[in-house]
Amino acid sequence: MKFYTILLTSTILLCLFSCNKIFPPSPEKNEVMDNAIDGLTYDQNRLFLDGAEEFDEIYVPETGLGPIFVASSCASCHSGDNRGHVFTALTRFGQKDTFENTFLKQGGPQLQENFIIGFKGEQLPANATFSKFVAPIVSGSGLLELVSDQDILKMADPQDLDGDGISGRPNWNTIPNWVEPNANSIVSDGKYICRFGKKASTYNIHQQVAQAFNQDMGVTTSFLPQNPFNHLSGLNSIITNDPDLTDNQLNATVFYIQALQVPERRDKNNPSVLNGEKIFNQIKCNSCHVEELKSAFSPIAALSYKTFYPYTDLLLHDMGAELDDHYTEGTALTNEWRTAPLWGLGLSTASQGGKYFLMHDGRAKSIEESILMHNGESLKSKNDYMLLSAAEKNDLTNFLKSL
Repeated sequence: MKFYTILLTSTILLCLFSCNKIFPPSPEKNEVMDNAIDGLTYDQNRLFLDGAEEFDEIYVPETGLGPIFVASSCASCHSGDNRGHVFTALTRFGQKDTFENTFLKQGGPQLQENFIIGFKGEQLPANATFSKFVAPIVSGSGLLELVSDQDILKMADPQDLDGDGISGRPNWNTIPNWVEPNANSIVSDGKYICRFGKKASTYNIHQQVAQAFNQDMGVTTSFLPQNPFNHLSGLNSIITNDPDLTDNQLNATVFYIQALQVPERRDKNNPSVLNGEKIFNQIKCNSCHVEELKSAFSPIAALSYKTFYPYTDLLLHDMGAELDDHYTEGTALTNEWRTAPLWGLGLSTASQGGKYFLMHDGRAKSIEESILMHNGESLKSKNDYMLLSAAEKNDLTNFLKSL
């Protein structure tokens, strides 16, 4: 009996040892961005998991994909809820002024190049201005959604009254009638302060998700019941009374994105990182990439009244002629872009094939290259960066990688 006990114990230990060798340890929380934020209730965690399943769902024609589309799942563009890859970049086209997109009847605002059997994909109409957009980071979006309009306006300085060369402004845009404004929203001439998207043209996560299902995958909802269409592709606008996605499925996906964890810092006590943070502030990168923001009230208690560190002001800024794509959304100008949140930057390569693809279209292949593309309002900061020593530049890069 003793022999068999020893044999059984040895077998169990051997299996445990072997499993540890075969299966790597789970990643630390600050190495991933697809976990739920701390503090959710049991029911909220279940809803989060339902949304995660929907986010990863690969759609096929039988479940609503197409007939023309860009991708077949949310996760295919937002791998690990981080920044996307240039191979999955979106093409937006048509609008070139601050009034309207004149190419909507020709398939705007987004190009759906892929198609299901029996159809053909879109082509860019002649003379349409366009821009490539790499998918943004998703994690932390729930807190960004809750920054009050009042706080955003406090950071804005459209006339540069303080004389620092920075004149950020919100994108005041109209919103669809199916988007419900926050109770404390500030309205100006029927327009609302928007904050999502490369041009900050989208109001909230609900609008962003419904539009993404529709424009990216051709998946209809009760809010957007017609498939993307393009007369050049032989498609007409067809409204369906049987949406591909139920309201419950859409709401679960929205909740999933709202309740995602924020990207957590790494190596923040490293001397090089600490010095890099000082340099970041000395050359005034924090004028636009504001470190600390606060959320307002949310029915999701885990998101209410939180202080967080995204490094953005959610405002539009003139980025200079080199980044002027002659395309815009909402009331942004063609050379204006929303300050991209920097959190999660150090983990970007994990979702971008081991390399960096930064700026709105992924044209920058390194952190330094992205800094050197900053012009317009950020020209002085870029020039100050160029005066840094090699060691100082290295410290600044290490700080940015720690975010």
